[in-house]
Amino acid sequence: MNQRFRITRSMQDNHAEQAITLEECKQYFASQPDFTYSQVFSVKGPESIMTIDGDFFMWRLGDAEIPFRLYMGDLYVALSTEAIVPKMLEIATDLRADVVEG
Repeated sequence: MNQRFRITRSMQDNHAEQAITLEECKQYFASQPDFTYSQVFSVKGPESIMTIDGDFFMWRLGDAEIPFRLYMGDLYVALSTEAIVPKMLEIATDLRADVVEG
């Protein structure tokens, strides 16, 4: 099972805008190579396809797409490969946010 991490500002007392907003993410990820925005994320299983509505910033990593999901002011990502860690930390730093497990 993959570990899930949250990029958040909720632990910061001195940050005026604690929530990470959709507009902020759209602007940030538009400037990043290999990212696209989607309002739907689909997972294909052996017999079915599960579709999740939301705000997803999809990172193209080789042949895979890694979803960073904005939900209630935080960005979530599951670590399916170690290559995600440096990108996750880069995004958190750029958004002036922290990374916590969960």
